[in-house]
Amino acid sequence: MDRPVADQFSTAEREVAYRVIHARRDMRHFAGGEVETEALQRILSAGHAAPSVGFMQPWRFVRITDAALREQLITLVEAEKHCTAAAMDGRKTEFMQLKIEGIRDCAELIAVVLAPDDGTVFGRRTMPEAMALCSAACAIENMWLAARAENLGMGWVSFFDPADVAALLVCPMGANPIALLCLGPVEAFYDKPMLETEGWRARESLTGMVGENCFPGEGVSDQ
Repeated sequence: MDRPVADQFSTAEREVAYRVIHARRDMRHFAGGEVETEALQRILSAGHAAPSVGFMQPWRFVRITDAALREQLITLVEAEKHCTAAAMDGRKTEFMQLKIEGIRDCAELIAVVLAPDDGTVFGRRTMPEAMALCSAACAIENMWLAARAENLGMGWVSFFDPADVAALLVCPMGANPIALLCLGPVEAFYDKPMLETEGWRARESLTGMVGENCFPGEGVSDQ
């Protein structure tokens, strides 16, 4: 039975979707400016349209508009950067030279917080924390792709202690911040992921990531 034309995407539309996916970058360099209210609403709506296990919708978005609060968050991120560097051993100096975030320069700063567990069992009985986190990550990816489609950069900052950020954002007991999203205009998008360009890490081959009936590289027959 043929599906209604309205349910199908054209070849051109499909190509645009894949182009956006592959053009998405974790941005750290921003050009200030502003994000139009309508564009911000579309990006947040894209996040809220994400799938979630048991339809639990565990994400909460906190728009940081207070300059003093942004500075406090920058202080927390800088402190964690130094703690991370201390655990880097031989790559400490190299790491400290990397630009890891654009909180000071981005037009919008949005915190993504996992809401307190609502007791959802559907689909997450054996992995309650992981499935809540995965669901919120889907929302962030939706926002990332929407931002790229809006020709805006977005970067996910994870250098912070969740408890410290939760205190600053006056989160209720059980809420857990997982991301500070830098959003705004950029001078240019990176040709490749910045960590790849900087030689920090290379993209792995898809071939080594895909297995058939077992974990990739395991259970290979000698015949």
